[in-house]
Amino acid sequence: MKQSLLLLAVAAIFSTSADAADINIAVAANFTAPMKELAAMYEKETGNKILASYGATGAFYAQIKNGAPYQVLFAADAKTPAKIVKEGLGAEGTNKVYAYGKLVLWSAAPDFVKEDKNFILSDKVKKIAVANPKLAPYGEAAYQTMTAWGNLKKAEPKFVTGDNIGKTFQYAKTANAQVGFVALSQVFKDGKMTSGSGWIIPTDLYQPIRQDVVVLKPGKGNKEVADFLKFVETNPQAKKLIESYGYGL
Repeated sequence: MKQSLLLLAVAAIFSTSADAADINIAVAANFTAPMKELAAMYEKETGNKILASYGATGAFYAQIKNGAPYQVLFAADAKTPAKIVKEGLGAEGTNKVYAYGKLVLWSAAPDFVKEDKNFILSDKVKKIAVANPKLAPYGEAAYQTMTAWGNLKKAEPKFVTGDNIGKTFQYAKTANAQVGFVALSQVFKDGKMTSGSGWIIPTDLYQPIRQDVVVLKPGKGNKEVADFLKFVETNPQAKKLIESYGYGL
């Protein structure tokens, strides 16, 4: 009897392993924290494993063009997924919005940031971390914000520029810059800053930061990929989690 139960248990393990699948995804740096939680939730629910790489959308685009085996790209913008589909690197009709990002002026120092458009010009602020607006949508949003404030030209000499929002955040986090224009999701959870101090920039000062997902050629027609995207888009817990990081849906 014991031997029969043991055989059944072993069979169940092998059956689960056989049914499980790996899903290979590329994820924009600003979406790192929520994706790690989403992946854990999905893996627990389905047994499928999410193999996620995190980084700059532009770098992922270059890798995808060179044949990287990612099945899905969660981009930091809408332009890159559209370009991927146009160039035949992604499945037509699969590029759609998964979140709207928000911009924050943030400092690693508590009680430092003031909600004043001219705060960045003060003597307290020696360096400002900003992402390259030609490469990163959050950098573009920062430039649009300062243009609306009318202080872009005066602030530019203080800029420390990162080529993606991940590097820009590191500049601010390590105090290489007193403040930085970063993604809200990098410093926010459940209605409050996770560290330091920040000013959530009013969204009417910059164009919406639309972030799209797209199924890439290696993921086209893959059932597990489709199931995971459906989970991210429709699961109530998943949606609540994304919003908890300050994203709009």
